[in-house]
Amino acid sequence: MAPSSNLPSFQRASEAASFLKERLPEILKAPRVAIVCGSGLGGLASTLHELPRVEFDYASIPYFPKLTVAGHAGKLVFGLLNGQVPAVLMVGRAHYYEGHSVDDVTFPVRVFKLLGIDSMILTNAAGGLNPDYMVGDVVLINDHIFLAGLAGIHPLRGPNSEEFGLRFPPLSDAYDLELRRHVHQAWNRVIGTDKSKLHEGVYAFVGGPSYETRAECRMLRQLGADLVGMSTVPEIVVARHCGIRVLALSLVTNKAVFAPIPRGDAHILQGKSMTELDAMLQEGKANHEEVLEAGRSAATNMQKLIVQTVANIFNPSS
Repeated sequence: MAPSSNLPSFQRASEAASFLKERLPEILKAPRVAIVCGSGLGGLASTLHELPRVEFDYASIPYFPKLTVAGHAGKLVFGLLNGQVPAVLMVGRAHYYEGHSVDDVTFPVRVFKLLGIDSMILTNAAGGLNPDYMVGDVVLINDHIFLAGLAGIHPLRGPNSEEFGLRFPPLSDAYDLELRRHVHQAWNRVIGTDKSKLHEGVYAFVGGPSYETRAECRMLRQLGADLVGMSTVPEIVVARHCGIRVLALSLVTNKAVFAPIPRGDAHILQGKSMTELDAMLQEGKANHEEVLEAGRSAATNMQKLIVQTVANIFNPSS
C-alpha cells in the first residue's frame, strides 16, 4: 500500500503530476483522456501506439497506491490512442478493500486533473443484478448507489481542497449524457450484431472483498441497482469534484444469485449426500478467477468499443 501522508491532497497531487511531466515527451505532457482499466481489462493498453509510449510503475510515482490484486498490473501508460489522441491509461486500480484509505484510492484522479485531463473513461468488472443482463454484456453506468459514502466513508470527507472543486458538489449530473451518446454510436458501428448487448444501468458500490450474499443481492436489487462492484464510484465522485467529465462502463462477469438458501429442515434436502448439499450452495457462486476469465473473453469487444468511442469524441469524423 502507498504510505499515507499528512500533506494536503493538492500538494501531493502537484508533486506526482510534476514527476510525470518531467519524464514525458512533449506530445504526451497534456493527455486529453484518462482511461481506468478494471479487472481483466488491462489489455486496453495494447491499443496505444508503440511510439511514443511511456510506462510508469505505480511504485515509482510519488504517493501513488501500490496494488495487491491479481489482474491489476499497477502501471500508468501514456501514449497515442488511434494514433492521434494523447491518453493515459491506468492498468489496474487501488481498492478500498486492500486497506487503502478512500483518499489514496482516488488520488490518481486528482493527478489527472493537474495533468489537464477533462474526460475520464472508467471500466470495471461487475456482478449483474438485473436479470436481463448476461455474462459478457456491457453496461453504461448512468447512476450509482454509494452506500459507503452515505455512511461517511467518502473521498471528499475532511477539509475541502478548494483548488479542485466546491465543498458540496452535485452528483445528479455525474454521468455525462453526451459521452454516453457517443458510446451507443460506437457500439452500433463496431459491435452491432454481436451476441452481447449494451445496456444502461445503476451501479452499487460495496466495500468488499467478499462477494455479496443472496440476501444482500436481493436488497441491492430492491434499492434499484442493476450492477454491483467494489470500485469506480469513489473515483467518479472525485472526478466530478474536479470538474472532469465521466464515462463509466461495466463488463458483466457473473450473475448474482437471488434464490434464498433452503432451510435445514426443507423436504428437498431429505436423502441428499453432503456432496449434493454442497453443490446446491455452490450453484452460481462467484469467484475472482471466473471474473478474470470472463473479462479476458469479452475484452476484445470492450477495447474496440472504447477506441471507437474516443475517436467519436475527439475526432468526430472518424
